[in-house]
This record gives sequence, structure tokens and C-alpha cells, in this order.
Amino acid sequence: MKKKILLIPILLLALTLHAQEKVEYIDDEECGCELVFIDGIQTTQDGELFGFKREDGSVIVPNIYMFVDHFHGEYCKVYHNYDSCGLINREGVEVIPCIYKDVNYPTDGMIMVLKDSLYGFFDTLGQLRIPITYRAVSSFNEGLAVAAIDIDSTLLLYGYIDHDNNIVIPPSYEYAFPFYEGFAVVKKYDRYGMIDRNNKEVFPIKYEIVTSMYQGLLFAGDDEGLAMYNNRFEQLTEPIYTELIGRTDDRILVARDGKYGYLDTLGREVIPCKYDVAGLFDQQRASVSINNKWGIIDTSGHIILPMEYDNSGYRSEAYRFHDGLALVEKDHRYGYVDLQGRPVVYPCFENAYQFSDGLAPVCIGKWGYIDTKGDFFISPVFDIASPFEWGRAEVVYHNEVHKMNTKGHCVKNCKNAPRSWRQ
Repeated sequence: MKKKILLIPILLLALTLHAQEKVEYIDDEECGCELVFIDGIQTTQDGELFGFKREDGSVIVPNIYMFVDHFHGEYCKVYHNYDSCGLINREGVEVIPCIYKDVNYPTDGMIMVLKDSLYGFFDTLGQLRIPITYRAVSSFNEGLAVAAIDIDSTLLLYGYIDHDNNIVIPPSYEYAFPFYEGFAVVKKYDRYGMIDRNNKEVFPIKYEIVTSMYQGLLFAGDDEGLAMYNNRFEQLTEPIYTELIGRTDDRILVARDGKYGYLDTLGREVIPCKYDVAGLFDQQRASVSINNKWGIIDTSGHIILPMEYDNSGYRSEAYRFHDGLALVEKDHRYGYVDLQGRPVVYPCFENAYQFSDGLAPVCIGKWGYIDTKGDFFISPVFDIASPFEWGRAEVVYHNEVHKMNTKGHCVKNCKNAPRSWRQ
């Protein structure tokens, strides 16, 4: 049976960092430029090559890279070609030379690199701290990284190294995972358990499945079922759950007997496993479905939106709130409800997407954009329209692709487009 069993704090951290980024827009529609500054830096382009500049117009890096990410804090991943990447800092200096197969963003002040199928680490000053000699490693977390170490020509075992490449926990495990909240999942004799930083076995290595510790909780068990434990390794539930999705708003989404429900942090099934489909809570609201009918509940299990709506397109963002509104579908028409489940826009559109930047693309013959009051911000004039991201949306107008800002002005490929689509 296939299971989703891992809670992933790294993903949650990435989402948090993304949400904290400062995004500014400088409009220059005359040149048809797309001026989006993320944390004060804009990506530039010349043909198929990319670079970066600051808001004052000064060049950080000329257009020399084949591919670039946007800056994540102080660093950005850049590529000269498919097999040569590195990291630059906000001054444009290649802290990690662009010669590696892969490079990770820093964790715990250490940057993982891959070259010739081997791994090593630089520090954030660009100094090689751990030689590129390991066949497998994890990113650093809580001061340690997993490292695969050859015992002999036939045996490879996993242990843990520190920032100075000291072996802190000897290689004695068939597999190992990073430390979270002081504990790490390890594998031995094809079974999993948990150790502390002193390599003490704090949770018996006897389970077929053990999740990493996350916010003081873990799940362990086998193909027949998982039980929940706290960080004192006290069992909080019976081993009856066959799928673990994740935790938000202090509710843990699980499956039992093919149905989905929610536990609280004490292991109580506060919302019974009765739903055919269920989503993680966000803003204390979650989408649920029974017999192909959809609704929204709160963290107490109370129905906010009656279970009488559809999701024929199975849109991932349907019934999730953006800008205080959730996209809903009924009888093949789309509309929006607020956090109390009250219709703000009754289902009347042929097609629609979620809100972002206070606007949502909707289709009624043609595509246009409405605001959070349900009024048309831009009348339906587009053949295709996308949700806004980083303050920009792609639209197709008279068979040409353009980019538009949140004022309704064309900002890229504007030669055959009006300056503004707003009436």
C-alpha cells in the first residue's frame, strides 16, 4: 500500500521564506519592460541569457547565464549550461563557482555541491569545508549532516559528520535521515527507529515505518497501520492509520479504513475519518469531499460550506482561500465564497481560477479579471488569462502572449497591445 508518511519541515520553511520576500514593481510600460524587483533585485534578459540589476539600474551581473533562479535571501542559483551551476551573492560574486552538477542553497551555514557523482560542502564564504568525496549526504540540519561512508569495497554505511568533517556518529546504519528536534530516524537490519545526538537508541529500531520528529510528534508502524507518539516516545493512538498527510493549524490529516479525518496533537480523532478526500487546514479551513460532493469545514469539524459543491476539474486551489475568498464550483459554473462560507460571487462563470494580488481570472465567453467584491476589474477581452504571480499575469490577446501588471497595463510584448486593458 502506497503511503504519504513524511511531514516535511524543510518545505514549510521554504514556504515561510518565500512569503517573507519583498516584492516591488516599477512600471515602465513605454519600453514594454517587465520590472519586478524581488528583495530589490530584478532578473534581466538579453536573448537567451540572463543577469541581474538593482532598482537604481546598476548591473549586478550582466546577461551571461543560461538559466537563473530568483534570489533566496543572499544567494541565487545560476547555470552556464545544464551541467554547470553555482551560487552568486547579491554583489554578483560567484561564491560557489559555476562548475558543479548541482548546488543547494545554504542550510546551517553550509552549501552542498555535487560533482562527478560525489558530494561535499562549502561554507557561505565560499571556502571548501568538506572535501567532495562522499557518495551520498544530506543537507546540514542542527549542526550535523548524514554521510555515506565506505567501510570496505562492498559495504557502505551511514553516519553523521559536523561542519569540520568530524565523524560525530560512526557509520553503522543502513540508512539515516537528518536530525529534527534533536532526533534522527535511522535504519538497521531493514527496520527503522530513532537516535539522539549521542547515538543513543531512544526509539526502538524495530518498525517498518518511522517518520521524522515534527513539532513534537512522530508516527511509527508497519503496512497494517501507524500509531502517533510524542517526543517522550509515549504512544498516543492505536496503530490504525494507514496514511499520514501532514499537520497544519494543530490538526493532523490521516487516513483510516480508506477514509480521511483529523487528529489533534494529543492523538484524539477530533474530526472522524469519514471523508473520501480531505485537504490540509489553512486559515482554519479545510476542503472535504463525500460522494464527489465538496464542502469546507473548520478545525472543530463544523461545516462552513455545505457539502453540495463540485470539483469536476479537480483544481488544486479550489476550496482553498486566497485573499479571503475560495474558488467553488456548482453545476459546472464557478464562483467564490468567503471564510464564513457566504457566497461573494455566485457560481456563474464558465471557468475561473483562484485570487492573487486581489484579482482573479474568470471566463464568460472570454477571460477577464474580477476584484474581491466580484466586480469586473478588466472586462472579458482575453483568449486566455492566468492568475497573477509576482504581480504579473500572462494573457493572450488577439492571438499574442503579453504580460500585464495589477493595474491592467501591458508590461511585456506590448507592441500590438493597448497600453491598458482597463475600460
